[in-house]
Amino acid sequence: MIKKYKTVQNWLPFEKILENGTIKLKNNSYVKILKISPINFNLKSNLEKETILNSYKVFLKTCNFDIQILIQSNKEDLSRHILKIENNCLNQKENIQNISKKYIQFIQEINQKRKSSSKNFYILIKEIPENKKQKINEEIEKINCDKLNEKYFKIKESLSRCGNLVIQYETKQEVEKIINSFLNSRKELNII
Repeated sequence: MIKKYKTVQNWLPFEKILENGTIKLKNNSYVKILKISPINFNLKSNLEKETILNSYKVFLKTCNFDIQILIQSNKEDLSRHILKIENNCLNQKENIQNISKKYIQFIQEINQKRKSSSKNFYILIKEIPENKKQKINEEIEKINCDKLNEKYFKIKESLSRCGNLVIQYETKQEVEKIINSFLNSRKELNII
């Protein structure tokens, strides 16, 4: 008897990624990924903070649909920055080279102590067709994509009031890259 193994494709819930960047799941629902570029709340005045919080409350009230918030942390790779500093100080005077070496040592120590990382913020929105058993055709697919776009504009409008930038991924390639970054995050973090 030959043992059959499941592939990663069997395990993932995706049926396909549409050309417009919408993900169609195996259960016939649709998902759109939005990237959020947040503001630095700590740098705002008390009045600005209060305004932002009120805008965020409005966001939560107006989004009468489910959302999923994902935060992806990536360990910072300082090697390019360090290489750039080293290259810039090659033809400099000795005191500039010493300062550059001390600076490189300083940022390496800080990075090692604090384990610096960058964070990406995403919101996933989902559209579940009214009749999930119905055979999906292009017209039904378009209706569901339009409903996702309505949700996107609602989120964009609300979060823009808070000062955030909301970006939707509009191509199949962009979505594949994001999904790949989540599935291969250990590799990107050099933890293999």
